[in-house]
Amino acid sequence: QVQLVESGGGLVQAGGSLRLSCATSGIIFGINAMGWYRQAPGKQRELVAAISSAGSTNYVDSVKGRFTISRDNAKNTVYLQMNSLKPEDTAVYYCNARNLLDGSRNYWGQGTQVTVSS
Repeated sequence: QVQLVESGGGLVQAGGSLRLSCATSGIIFGINAMGWYRQAPGKQRELVAAISSAGSTNYVDSVKGRFTISRDNAKNTVYLQMNSLKPEDTAVYYCNARNLLDGSRNYWGQGTQVTVSS
């Protein structure tokens, strides 16, 4: 059974930091590209950051220089360090795992709420 379990969300003031974690089980972590998405009320889900199996990263422009995605293959976990948070970062953040050998194996976590107060 595949599980992606996010943690680390919460309420923080603007300028603060949070670190999200996504612990996975039931997948071969090393052959999955991992991503963090977010969805704000009334908006579409957007890709925030992604990391390949080799560690290459990419970010949406709005978080470049503030967010850092990383992965620990030994712990089957992906992280999102979020610094200098802004109210517009408020959203539900979702972890995603995409199998690089079988694109139909695409999994989501349940989401964790991040709220940034001004």
